[in-house]
Amino acid sequence: MQRTPGPLLFYGTSGKGRATERLTRFAIERGFRGIDSALHVRYDEAAVGAAVAGAIRDGIVRREDLFLQTKFTPDLGMTVPQSFATSLERLQVEAIDSYILHAPAVAAWREMESLPVRFRGVSNVTLEQLEALCVVAKPAFVQNRCLATTQWDAEVRAFCRAHGIVYQGFSLLSANPRVLESALVRRIAARVGRTPAQVVLRFARQVGIVPLVGTTKRRHMREAVAIESFELTEDDVARIETR
Repeated sequence: MQRTPGPLLFYGTSGKGRATERLTRFAIERGFRGIDSALHVRYDEAAVGAAVAGAIRDGIVRREDLFLQTKFTPDLGMTVPQSFATSLERLQVEAIDSYILHAPAVAAWREMESLPVRFRGVSNVTLEQLEALCVVAKPAFVQNRCLATTQWDAEVRAFCRAHGIVYQGFSLLSANPRVLESALVRRIAARVGRTPAQVVLRFARQVGIVPLVGTTKRRHMREAVAIESFELTEDDVARIETR
């Protein structure tokens, strides 16, 4: 597995609506230290910030224990500096750890380069778009929807691996129900004494994917954090990757 800046597991806050603050707080309490947000209509970034501020205030974590990642979305009518400043305000922090370009746009990337942020990345990119971006810049992260039907975004992952870029995968569970229900994954889960979801997340980790988990269930949050407690065999990994 590749070494990576930041945590090896993120809690994804997209689509949580009015439950965003409560669920983000639960995720932090259950052990998530990477929090993924965005200034976008599918996110309530102010609620994410309230959860982070509350967890710090109540002594659950220190700010330096958390890795906060948010995104710039070009179609919101803001400049990059405006969006970044708004995210800082809504997240109630003085610094953001990772800033992601929500769609490939070289001009926006150039603006991002002047921001005081540790890492920069891009999301929702094809291989061709990523290759074009890497002619002028090298992102630290690529964040893509990860589907088993494309062998878990194999081409983009291979490019990232070859160029030292960390691949973050979202929708690993929600977009791949047939894998979770498959006889293969269920057999592996029974053998290792874990759930099918844990097997898929552990598989992701072992092939170099940093998973984003967006569950709304506290039990599933605990299970996700526990994937570091077991390993799959090389044969398990190969069979899941190519099924």
